[in-house]
Amino acid sequence: MRPIPSLLQAASALLLVPAAASADDLAALARASGTPEIPGLKIVWLAPWGEPGRAHPWTNIIVHQTEGPAGSARAGAMAQAKNPKRRGVTVWVETDGTVYWAVPETLVTLHGDGANRNDNRYIDNASTYRKVVRDNSIGVEFAGNYPDVTTPATEAQVAAWRVLSKLLRLRYQIPRERIYAHNWIDYKDARYCEGCALAELARAAPD
Repeated sequence: MRPIPSLLQAASALLLVPAAASADDLAALARASGTPEIPGLKIVWLAPWGEPGRAHPWTNIIVHQTEGPAGSARAGAMAQAKNPKRRGVTVWVETDGTVYWAVPETLVTLHGDGANRNDNRYIDNASTYRKVVRDNSIGVEFAGNYPDVTTPATEAQVAAWRVLSKLLRLRYQIPRERIYAHNWIDYKDARYCEGCALAELARAAPD
């Protein structure tokens, strides 16, 4: 396993491999430790992966959007790395597609309020109400929908998410139907459906 980098070292450790990995290669990489290079992703590792199977037992993925400007993912991830118990997530995605892995996968971050939507407005909430919570859900935050919160994710974010969502599912053995938009399981902002398009994309993506 590689040593844990300092924040400054990690912030400069941008890994870019243009070609996407094959399904078999991605499955093998999902069992890696340290700071692996993931084809098709640009990752800044602020915290490395531990040994496979030693992470917190994540059973869900929740997709968030920050209502922050372009460039804010890095700042959010750096702040999260310095103080993991601040309100935030494990993984942050910038508008250019850069992925920031902010905290160790063993830590539970304080994202979401805990599945308090039970109106079936977007999905049947019988299986999520008070069940899809921060203690069992790894959070991914997409930056850049400011000042217009209805602005969709960028093409670079979508391309990164196609790889990242599969990687997370493979590493933590999470079925695609357990990928949730923030708005599906928690009350947020009436102006737009936070994370919905990205969650739908990940659920529909081929293996």
